[in-house]
Amino acid sequence: MVPKKSLLDAARYFLRKQQWSEGVSEEELIDIAVRSMGLGELKPFIPKEKVIELKIESAEPKTSLVKMDVREFCNETLSDSPAPGGGSVAALMGALGASLGGMVANLSAGKRGWDDKLEYFSENAVKAQQLKDELLSLVDEDTAAFNKVMDAFALPKESAAEKTARSAAIEKATKYAAEIPLKVMETASKSYALLGEMAAKGNPASVSDVGVGALATRACIEGAALNVRINLGQLKDEKIKADLQEKVRKISADSEAQFKTIIQVVESKLTKS
Repeated sequence: MVPKKSLLDAARYFLRKQQWSEGVSEEELIDIAVRSMGLGELKPFIPKEKVIELKIESAEPKTSLVKMDVREFCNETLSDSPAPGGGSVAALMGALGASLGGMVANLSAGKRGWDDKLEYFSENAVKAQQLKDELLSLVDEDTAAFNKVMDAFALPKESAAEKTARSAAIEKATKYAAEIPLKVMETASKSYALLGEMAAKGNPASVSDVGVGALATRACIEGAALNVRINLGQLKDEKIKADLQEKVRKISADSEAQFKTIIQVVESKLTKS
């Protein structure tokens, strides 16, 4: 068995040798390493069996939302279960926004005649992969945070001691449930820098994809803001509540300004096309 990092580093080495963007998913990097080093020539190289981290993951219970296919995720969202809800969906929209920015970076890296820009676009594609992965992890984290609130409400409340402990647990879980969508907002807002670069310098044939990415990022941030606010309504600590409200206000205002700037660039290029 091999550690995942060894395969990822090897794949990036081969991509650089081939003068291609390194901003691809871990799954694709592993596949590139396996094919480039001929690891599957004697017998099939199955990553879930041969890569240490993937072997461990495969043995864990399959409860992750991001491991579902698109239809399964939509079906689970549509069901009468309260989770996944708006918070997880907002994080997913953010991941899609970052992914579109990365797609444009990868397409631009491979554009004929832009060889001197390969490193620039590759670096942006790598950033997009990182943001996408962070936001996907928050899809599950938002649902986990909601479940912690439900667990706190289910605690016994017969004696005075139990009521005190239950109240403290609810306050702690609710604070965490507000902090996760705030983290979604903070993470997704980093996509604007990438999308802005791609709007200005990326392959003009993909400028509409940048626009959709910006729309998805904006929807993510505003959706996550709603989830922060609904949890703040349950908090008793006024200082924490005020602090989180101010952070939401600032991120939302900055998001709107950056979104408008990017969309103006997108619209101007679409008008010229």
